[in-house]
Amino acid sequence: MTTSQWWREAVFYQVYPRSFADSDGDGEGDLAGIASRMDYLAALGVDALWLCPFYPSPMVDGGYDVADYTGVDPRYGSLSEFDELVAAAHQAQIRVTIDLVPNHCSSEHPWFTQAVAAGRGSAERERFLFREGRGDAGELPPTNWASVFGGPSWTRVTEPDGSPGQWYYHLFAAEQPDFNWHNPEVLAEFNRIVRFWLERGVDGFRIDVSDALIKDFEAGDTPDATPVIPKGEGSAVHPIYRELRATMDAVNPEAMAVIETGTTPEIVALFLRPDEMHLAFNFAFASAAWQASSLRGAIDSAIATTRVVGAPATWVTDNHDTTRSVTRYGRDERLEGAYVPVARGGGAADDTHAVIERGLRRARAAAALLLTLPGAAYIYQGQELGLPEVEDLPDEAIQDPSFARTGGAVRGRDGCRVPLAWEGNEPSYGFSPDGSAPPWLPQPTTWAPFSVAAQEQDPDSMLALYRALLDLRRCHPALRAGEVTWLDAEPGVLRLRRSAGVGTEFVVVATAGADRAHLPAGTVLLTTAPLTPDGLLPADAAAIVELAGP
Repeated sequence: MTTSQWWREAVFYQVYPRSFADSDGDGEGDLAGIASRMDYLAALGVDALWLCPFYPSPMVDGGYDVADYTGVDPRYGSLSEFDELVAAAHQAQIRVTIDLVPNHCSSEHPWFTQAVAAGRGSAERERFLFREGRGDAGELPPTNWASVFGGPSWTRVTEPDGSPGQWYYHLFAAEQPDFNWHNPEVLAEFNRIVRFWLERGVDGFRIDVSDALIKDFEAGDTPDATPVIPKGEGSAVHPIYRELRATMDAVNPEAMAVIETGTTPEIVALFLRPDEMHLAFNFAFASAAWQASSLRGAIDSAIATTRVVGAPATWVTDNHDTTRSVTRYGRDERLEGAYVPVARGGGAADDTHAVIERGLRRARAAAALLLTLPGAAYIYQGQELGLPEVEDLPDEAIQDPSFARTGGAVRGRDGCRVPLAWEGNEPSYGFSPDGSAPPWLPQPTTWAPFSVAAQEQDPDSMLALYRALLDLRRCHPALRAGEVTWLDAEPGVLRLRRSAGVGTEFVVVATAGADRAHLPAGTVLLTTAPLTPDGLLPADAAAIVELAGP
């Protein structure tokens, strides 16, 4: 752990703590559970973890409604157990990054309860986005803007004297009031939070909804009720990140931050200037169709965008907000946004064996692309097991706030958050100790083949593939850095030469639309599916070929 810019080529493993491993039998994952599985993560071969929120929270939005930014929710453990997790990860040569949620907090955060109690014109309310309503008696919200989770993005409070009061803005749920980032107190508080965790041994942050901190209420109503969020060169969001970067550099110059932004490549580049953030998720790659032209366009766009500012690209196909790629690829569906819940179906009637098999083949090929492109890569827990989306969760089990706020029209993201299967033939598949409470979200009864234990016995499993890919990436710099050169290819085929300037070169071939493809002369190091009898790469597959030397 000596490279100062380790994050440029790192593979991060995203942990959703509530669904990773349960150590105490309450049916919910916890920090001790994560620490207990550190050997698994080390054997997988990842360089760093990204932990989703574990802070004290009412859990209206899976912990992204934070009530205390420097604490640990008792359901997950304690600060001392967090310290033990970090120590265990560092002992295994794995860095730890955590979620930072600067756009909003919980309505139970002390600052917000103080703001409601303090009344109009108070310094406490200036920390949030309180506004007077429209209409004769202020009965109408200040704008027509809609919440990401459905319904209006304004909620009216009752004033301390009992009268109808001001409205506060929330991009997400009503229980997630947005901070006023024009108030210097907010920046000072987040500088304190960043410093607190870095001094505790954290190696970096994933910054939630990072591009949405500034709103332009002067723009008023919009035709489609979309909020107006300035992100360009002149936006006040960029000085915020320069200040946070300065704090990070002062405490730990090796620390990093990756931003979540679903905007245009030109805007993404602004956030990645040398004095702002280090990485930005490339959602164009995640949302690309399983077609060679779509994938190539996404790869070219990401590389060109980051090259302008000297930053590495960041590759991802799955996370806690997206339909799992096995199901997505199997149905030829595409993501609809970076963090916007999609209107998923209410059942699994069309989730046939053929769809899942097709999705698994494509997800295997996508993994080969993900882990051989230059830059950083993110894996979401269960992705390495080939987990499909769970789409038949009973209504009463669903906890995503978009479900209630849309009257059930949007079922939300719980289907990709179902607890992992570790071993055994029936729920909880080793997620919790024997005799424990059932998992907080029900696991399918068909998941035994997806368990870690089952896949460790199968040399052709998805887990075996990920371990092999990560081993190749670790051994060969040209598979994690350097240049991408496109080679001539027939329609539906991707052929990309990977080189790092010196040493061995490789060609990665993927069929995304074609029935088969020829492989170049050289040593075939890995294929995601067996070659045909005549030595061709079949449909929905990828291969890594080591080229012969000069």
